[in-house]
Amino acid sequence: MNLIKRMSPDEKKESGVIALCLMLLILAHFIPKNITIVLYIVTYIISAYPILKEAIENIFHGKWFDENFLMSVATVGALAIGQFSEAIAVMLFYRVGEIFEDLAIENSKKSITNLLDIRPEYANLELNGKLQQVKPELLNKGDIIIVNPGEKIAVDGVVESGEAYLNTAALTGETKPLLVTKDSQVLSGMIVENSALRIRVSKEYKDSTVVKILELVQNASEKKTKTENFITKFSQIYTPVIVISAIMLASIPPLFLGQEFQVWLYRALIFLVISCPCALVISIPLSYFGGIGASSRAGILVKGSNYLEALSQAKAVIFDKTGTLTRGEFFVTQIIPANGVSKKEIVKLAAIAESSSPHPIARSIVKNYPGNIARVSNVEELVGLGVRAEYQGDTISVGNMKLMNKLNIDGVSTVEDTTGTVVYVALNNEYFGAIEVSDMIKTDAKVAIQGLKNVGIDNVTMLTGDKKIVGKNVAEKLNIPNVKTELLPQDKVTEVERIKSEIGDKGKVIFVGDGLNDTPVLASADVGVAMGALGSDAAVEVADVVLMKDNPTAVTRVIKIARKTKMIVWENIIFALMVKVIFLLVGALGIATMWEAVFADVGVTFIAILNALRLLKIKEENEKINKHPHSKTEKYKVEVNEV
Repeated sequence: MNLIKRMSPDEKKESGVIALCLMLLILAHFIPKNITIVLYIVTYIISAYPILKEAIENIFHGKWFDENFLMSVATVGALAIGQFSEAIAVMLFYRVGEIFEDLAIENSKKSITNLLDIRPEYANLELNGKLQQVKPELLNKGDIIIVNPGEKIAVDGVVESGEAYLNTAALTGETKPLLVTKDSQVLSGMIVENSALRIRVSKEYKDSTVVKILELVQNASEKKTKTENFITKFSQIYTPVIVISAIMLASIPPLFLGQEFQVWLYRALIFLVISCPCALVISIPLSYFGGIGASSRAGILVKGSNYLEALSQAKAVIFDKTGTLTRGEFFVTQIIPANGVSKKEIVKLAAIAESSSPHPIARSIVKNYPGNIARVSNVEELVGLGVRAEYQGDTISVGNMKLMNKLNIDGVSTVEDTTGTVVYVALNNEYFGAIEVSDMIKTDAKVAIQGLKNVGIDNVTMLTGDKKIVGKNVAEKLNIPNVKTELLPQDKVTEVERIKSEIGDKGKVIFVGDGLNDTPVLASADVGVAMGALGSDAAVEVADVVLMKDNPTAVTRVIKIARKTKMIVWENIIFALMVKVIFLLVGALGIATMWEAVFADVGVTFIAILNALRLLKIKEENEKINKHPHSKTEKYKVEVNEV
């Protein structure tokens, strides 16, 4: 019953025709023989009509040798020698096989085409204090939209007010709701679950995440692998060879060996039915499509099956650091007081002075201060140095060592061997202490590197523009064997090209990055992988694979899916060819009948499709991520509150 429910109206109609033909075939055994032949012919026409029609149309379009042509010639020949039941059975089983093929293909596409459901139909635009329902395409940057519970976010934006949980499963594959508050970035296609949000539009609809994803999905099947192209060319040669072989099988023994013509014609017809290349033609593209579908369910968008094949051959993986292995956000990681000043006082002064600065380091200090920020006056931004501000008649100076030297502040002790950025704090030209601000490593980054080693990829490299001590520190913490630091974008391209030349024809090189400056190197790698949630538009556009959850462990995940896809493809190729060869031999020797021929064609195709559908059953593995009860940021907050 579940199978019938899953059928489309056309498939149900097709099933009805097959059932009618089976009833007529059974009825033919209980009526007079002079009527039986007429009933057989009527049944054959009903069962074979769409196949005969397509074969004739293809002939007029110059496509002679396809499976429809082979089936038509074989069954018409069977009718000519009086094998009525076999001819009808071949057509019926072929059509049954097509129904299951259609169901299998629809099932394999389901995980991808479900993404079409993320397309928002409307947006609630706030205009002159009133709400107006408009098409997402009409929204402009800066517009304010209201998204109610149960509605999709129409375009990318920033939360102006409100707090809610978002369902992000369609975009990221993550089932856990995402909590967003004021100033949180939200993406189109996410669904608001429990409370209305007021959102300021940051991107027009044509540039929004939902449109980018749909474009990737719709174009994914256009880029074929070498294996798919090989099978297409193989079929173009294989089918004419089979037809010529069948003609020779039917004619040579009767003409030169005095054998009975009808016997060898029947064997030739069986030979034709067995030889249909359906299993290869259908199951191989289906396997790659299944791999793309399995990837999308895990929140990984692969832009084409050719990239999936390249991923299966990965021998080296290169990571960018900031925003890829690290969070791309700064956090206070160390407070170094001087002259008996409390840690709380140092952070308070720094947060007050930096309160109006847009710099990421300044924002991290303000964000991590637990108290209220007092108002300041005469704020002076010193480019490349820091900031000065007036507070209750005192002057606060916050910045780097150059600022301290410029102000001739005494007693400043340089913080050595730090892996972060050091901000020095002074009050009225008296040194109070320093704050270290660092970019935190992602919680699953170490698991990601170990995961690559577990699948046999030991050639892992990290490239970064950061100073040597920072890069080395991150690489050591993540057990990355190779690291290159203080690189410009063009230097990263040079490094990728060097690694590609070292690998040569032995495999492919993957680069994983996120930022705008990663676009040249993403394009130069064999497979460019971009962080999709927080990565720049340019990086996502040029990349071959997009990770919607920004988690490095997804790299190992997609490599595993790619390898399993390739394994299933070759299982299908070997299985189909072995069965074909065996049955072609037994068919030519007269051992096989039309019934075995049907199995060799439809049965093998169906088994190959079922094997390909195993890809859709890939369950996301539970990665063991090293989570500590307190991150460095959390530890810092405890220290401040305790003092």
